[in-house]
Amino acid sequence: MATVELRFSALPEHVRTARLVAAAVARRAGVDEAVLDEVRLAVGEACTRAVGLHQHGGISAPVKVLLIEEEKQFSIEVGDEAPHAPVQARSADEVLGDPDAETEEDEMGLAVISGLVDDVEVSAGENGGSIRMRWPTTPQAATFT
Repeated sequence: MATVELRFSALPEHVRTARLVAAAVARRAGVDEAVLDEVRLAVGEACTRAVGLHQHGGISAPVKVLLIEEEKQFSIEVGDEAPHAPVQARSADEVLGDPDAETEEDEMGLAVISGLVDDVEVSAGENGGSIRMRWPTTPQAATFT
């Protein structure tokens, strides 16, 4: 299992770099070329969400992105250190009826990610949260560069 870890300051201008790195590592891991745009968009959404949570919460810790190549799948985990109410403790009325614009933007970002990626796990707690996304890979012949 090969892992690449990327940490960046919670600034919007760094999201593009995270997207480019994620797409390059996904390509090398064997993610289908037709899916790479979805990988870029999903990582962009997840990183933008994490940056927003850090900025809104005044958190100076970096956003963390793990790019994990496993035997038959490629995973990306985007983590933040913003305190969250546990997901299971929030009712649907609280999520859908909350007039707070940032909460609505957060939920919209999660909806976009869910639309782009078939295998998504969202976890959140008082010490931060993460979005883990997975894509299947196809075996590739070894390439030397």
